[in-house]
Amino acid sequence: MPAPATPKKTQNTTPAPAHAAAPAPFSATTARRLAALERSAYGTAGFITAAGPQLDCLWLHGSAVALGAGALWRLWSRTRSSDHARLLTTCQRALPTLALSGTYTAALLTPGTSWWEIATPLLAAATAAVAAPFTRSRTIRHHTDRLPAVIAEQTAALPRQQPTSEHTGDPYADGLARMWSAAPSTGETQLTRIRHHTDGPDFEAVIEAPPGQPVPSNIDARTVAAVCNVPVAAVDLADLPDTGPGYRAVRVTPTRTAQDARRQLTPHEAIRTVWADRVEAKTGAAPGMRLADHRLTDDRLVLKVEAADDQMIHLPRRQLTRALRPLGVKDPELVMVESDGIARGVVTVYREHPLITIREATRDDLTMDTEGRIVLGLQHDGRPVRMPLYDPELGAVTDLIVGAPGSGKSVTLNHIIAAERISGVVSIVADAQNGMSLPEARGRTYHFGAGIAAAAATLAAACAVGDYRETVSAQNGWGGFQINDPWPLFNITLDEINRILAQEADVPADFKKWFTGLISHFQLTGRKFGGGLRFAGQSIHLRDLGDAEKIRANAKQGTVWLGRVNSSTTKNMAADMVTDGTDVTPIPKHFGDLTAEVDAAWSGTETPRGPITAGRAWMFQGGRAINMRTFKAIKENRTFPRLIDLYESAPVPRLSAEEDRIFQQAYAQALDAAERLLAGENPHSTSTDSGHTTGETPPQPQPETPIPAPVSAVPAPPRTLADRVLDALANGPLRTREIRTAVGVGTPDGPASGSVDNTLSKLAESGRLTRVGHGMWARPDTNSEQQ
Repeated sequence: MPAPATPKKTQNTTPAPAHAAAPAPFSATTARRLAALERSAYGTAGFITAAGPQLDCLWLHGSAVALGAGALWRLWSRTRSSDHARLLTTCQRALPTLALSGTYTAALLTPGTSWWEIATPLLAAATAAVAAPFTRSRTIRHHTDRLPAVIAEQTAALPRQQPTSEHTGDPYADGLARMWSAAPSTGETQLTRIRHHTDGPDFEAVIEAPPGQPVPSNIDARTVAAVCNVPVAAVDLADLPDTGPGYRAVRVTPTRTAQDARRQLTPHEAIRTVWADRVEAKTGAAPGMRLADHRLTDDRLVLKVEAADDQMIHLPRRQLTRALRPLGVKDPELVMVESDGIARGVVTVYREHPLITIREATRDDLTMDTEGRIVLGLQHDGRPVRMPLYDPELGAVTDLIVGAPGSGKSVTLNHIIAAERISGVVSIVADAQNGMSLPEARGRTYHFGAGIAAAAATLAAACAVGDYRETVSAQNGWGGFQINDPWPLFNITLDEINRILAQEADVPADFKKWFTGLISHFQLTGRKFGGGLRFAGQSIHLRDLGDAEKIRANAKQGTVWLGRVNSSTTKNMAADMVTDGTDVTPIPKHFGDLTAEVDAAWSGTETPRGPITAGRAWMFQGGRAINMRTFKAIKENRTFPRLIDLYESAPVPRLSAEEDRIFQQAYAQALDAAERLLAGENPHSTSTDSGHTTGETPPQPQPETPIPAPVSAVPAPPRTLADRVLDALANGPLRTREIRTAVGVGTPDGPASGSVDNTLSKLAESGRLTRVGHGMWARPDTNSEQQ
């Protein structure tokens, strides 16, 4: 509401007038009628109380006792209020009811009939009828609160002043007087006896005409509103009592008028007003975002929003929460936003979080439909959240499941793997946390590898299966993959991948390089021929994924489940994967009103924690961000029996016989190499009887049925610097400088001289090298042969 165009106001030194009491609900005539009716009621109640206990009427006895009990409950509820005046009023009004009900109850419990059973209720009723508390002055409308009397009371004690020649001491009041005098429509009248309210532009004053002249009739509410630049409804004019027509009282209250108007708005009008003033306006939370339609129900408010023609849709959740606070919106977690990223969006505001309670999954939820999707959970509005296990157009997919401990990541993975078993998809699982993260999947999938070495071996064996399918497809001229024709779909799940690829992971650099190479190899071959890949970990930072940009880039083509993580991760993921304009915010650890914590900090109290948000996540699919929660799973004895039942509701899908043989052979070979590499040994050597190793690669076991050439060569671990040093010494002793040259010191990708020297020392300490002279090194096996 615009204020009068006057100079800047400062604090008024004149004391503010006392505000008149709010009018009571009854006029004097109505109050008198109610008093007569009330006295009649007390008289009737007195006679009933005196005679009722002597009658054999159970319903009358019960009503009398219940009436007293209700009065006591009402009185007790008032004791919790801090309004002591209201408590005193309630006590006064409850006395007649309690006296009559108490007398009635006492008479019921006392055998016989005594004189007090007759006298006491009649005396109580007579006393109450005389007092008649409902008719006291507080409930009578005071007509003396009208404007003329108020102004008269305020101006009676004030000296008459001439504001054109004297100053009031209040710059705001002086400015009003000067503005009134300068307005042509006010003529020669003056604005005197100004009382300005320091908490706003509201004021009260007297319009004074020149001596001997009346206030012109053209000075009405419209004229005053024009001079003060306020709505006409905010102006009241009236004659002053005991004065002539040369004075008129005026009251200008734009602030109070605006507040009254807002209080009188219907809920739908209030919604549109708040949106227009606090959201859509130029200074609002989302300028240009127009409210096209809305729907208000018992548990939610749904707003349909359209962007202005020259703008893109933009609906920030936190700013919207702040703007909609006059509607009672306080928690951004109760504000859900969806948009098309271009022009339209839907904002849903809930009374309480809709995802606090969620049901368990059923077999039908986890059964893959014709489009390769399962139902993993529910959105905030109850719609199902569908996740593809397979894309009929793109083939196998790459997924990324990310969440901190306690975020529901393991439960989500268990639902997905159980859905694969129910849907006939071969599940190949590896848990780098030694099987502790997914114990329910152990023994209930085609393959389960526990530990870091097993994770690498599992991926290497899957690469061998992918190479086999590629070779057979090329021989038959097949250009793509089709489920179960002739092979089944298989998906690899690698859990706790950060234990391998994170920078702080206690894994040799060569092992990490081999592992990322296996990932790249599988994505080039396996995904084209029915092999999906799923990563799961606690972070998605590139430094925690071994700087493998392809891992996260390929995940964008599938599904990303982002549970509770740190805020910087959320922002990075939103920047990379959200194209619909959704404001992605971090998932809190607990459900609850965030503002309650602030109130508790102010009052010094403690608020109870809400339920944990395990299973809540942002799901990214095709640039769209979905706020969802995975189906719940109840833990008993450190396992999830309902998930185990879902696992065992269908047989375990398996690879074909030929693929199974290839997988098992490749897994055994890669597991041995992975364990050697993790131990710092040469993965290409085998033990001899003397306890040392040889640099020769052992002969590979020949399968009963020849494996195509691309399959027999499992992607091998990279050769370490120690392997290269031993290879250089295969033909005899060499000097240190000759070894440096042989391993590539001085070349762009070669090692440093110090690294070579350190490697020589470590090999000598382990007995794999011997010093045969000053600066001369040799392998024990070659040195003995030459001797």
